[in-house]
Amino acid sequence: MVADDRLFRAFLAQYDDQGWQRAIDRIAGAIHPVDRAATRIWFHLFPLRVQQALTEAADPVALAHQLRLDGRWQLAEQRDTAHWFLFGHRYWAEACGAVRAFTTRSAPPGSLDLGAQIHEIAAGVAARLHVDRSWVLGITAVALRTFQQVGLSAPEVLVPPADEALIGGRDAQPDRLCAQRTASGGGLFSFLAGRRKEFPVRFDERRADGGFSLIASQHLTTAAARDTRDHRAADPRCSEGPIPVHCRSCSCGTCWVGIIDGAERLSAVEPRERATIAALGYLTSDEPQPVIRLACMAQADGPITLVVPPWNGQIGARLEKARRGGHVE
Repeated sequence: MVADDRLFRAFLAQYDDQGWQRAIDRIAGAIHPVDRAATRIWFHLFPLRVQQALTEAADPVALAHQLRLDGRWQLAEQRDTAHWFLFGHRYWAEACGAVRAFTTRSAPPGSLDLGAQIHEIAAGVAARLHVDRSWVLGITAVALRTFQQVGLSAPEVLVPPADEALIGGRDAQPDRLCAQRTASGGGLFSFLAGRRKEFPVRFDERRADGGFSLIASQHLTTAAARDTRDHRAADPRCSEGPIPVHCRSCSCGTCWVGIIDGAERLSAVEPRERATIAALGYLTSDEPQPVIRLACMAQADGPITLVVPPWNGQIGARLEKARRGGHVE
């Protein structure tokens, strides 16, 4: 007999992007700091409203062009890897199994609150893995949202990620990884030790060479451009370093990044940058240290750990106009 998850899908259908953001905000304090910002970033990277608009569009290709989508924005094509920058990614198979079991069980959930349900599922995952619940809470939330958005891969397809796919390696510990992120040198970036007013920017914690150096108060895009390695092979959008960049004038949104660690070590968000991020639809929060920044505007004065989104576009005002049936130039 095929397990029936329709009732739970109907429950999740009442949660849009804003509803999920409120749920994540409520549980954020219980997520280990190693994944606290990363979890929030993931939910900004794959908004429900974009997928729903493309699914409902008579011509999805034309709509994608109108929204100026570039890169890999389809979650379905990367459902098992899109959260690689979370420490909890190593527990993805277990989290998916727990979500699948939870959404198909005949017994009613202990609570109709989404945050409480995420906690309940994560508690089961943690008990089976013998790890702290805070380590798996973020990836459990991601698994549940992925279930709602694009479904989950078949059980036989889900296998534990290889060591090289894990941030910090297989034996990494959350507290140690957090400490490495705040260190101005040493560890993976010992080659920077001794340099004054120069800091590491990590953009891929899976790699020993997944970073570049930044001079104090330098813009992230300026520092990234000094990294002359061939990043275009991995991401065609990257013409100058590992961060895609186009206008450098806070208008196109190509250089948006998620700040996993070090948001407080970046320059304050100027009104122009905040307005552009909101207009593009990347972030609507007015928090003083947001997890989404434009790299061409953000200046760093300390070590930063970030993730480069796999796509960019204009999903704010353009999407709303398209939804109302207006033509978007």
